[in-house]
Amino acid sequence: MMDANGEELAPAVRSILSAAHERAGGDERLSVDARSFSAAIADAESDGRVPVVAEVKPTSPTTEGQRDDDPAELARAMVSGGAAAISVLTEPEHFGGSTATLEQVRAAVDVPVLRKDFIVKESQLDLVASDLVLLIARFVDDLPGLLSAAEDRGFQPLVEVHTREELDRALAAGADLIGVNNRDLGQLAVDLDTFESIAPHVPADVTLLAESGIGSAADVRRMRAAGADALLIGSAIMDGDVTENVQRFTTA
Repeated sequence: MMDANGEELAPAVRSILSAAHERAGGDERLSVDARSFSAAIADAESDGRVPVVAEVKPTSPTTEGQRDDDPAELARAMVSGGAAAISVLTEPEHFGGSTATLEQVRAAVDVPVLRKDFIVKESQLDLVASDLVLLIARFVDDLPGLLSAAEDRGFQPLVEVHTREELDRALAAGADLIGVNNRDLGQLAVDLDTFESIAPHVPADVTLLAESGIGSAADVRRMRAAGADALLIGSAIMDGDVTENVQRFTTA
């Protein structure tokens, strides 16, 4: 299976994308009253914290093992550590996620919550309310259409890119919140140089996130120096005491 760029994908990602195309959408169009992500970033900055989106991540194809902690408790612990927002995996087949988990987390915290999934069609936006929703440029054929559909429902769309071409597509579609994924979904390899090479081409009025491969305070400082307004961190927070791990990154 190819992506929207006509490029080959890693087998695990092909399986994820195939499942995404088969997954049904919601029955009724949602209308979301979203918590402001830009305000959450500003609050973290004014409090002297690095803005971190901490991810509730039971498992994934790129990690070993699984955490069975109550997701709402995990999210509250992350916020206690200083997380500016929470990301929740809702992809069921490969990440052990669910829309029910997102609902539990969003009810448990007062920070913005990102729905992280492989959304490829408009009706899939209507499966669950969240504050932010991830749109992966590499997997979306009609990015302007899906971006507009998300905004019309009240979501704050985070458009994920990995290349300059995808960045150009995201900007042309009108994205004002962009995440650069340091993981190549073609090979699943991670390289922090990816963010550093793309960030200089992102307009100053666009909110920019660094995603994947951030595992140390030094990585945080590196991504911030390269222009990251916020960081999305999953595995490095889930491995151990999540409150302490978030604190380590937000005070880097």
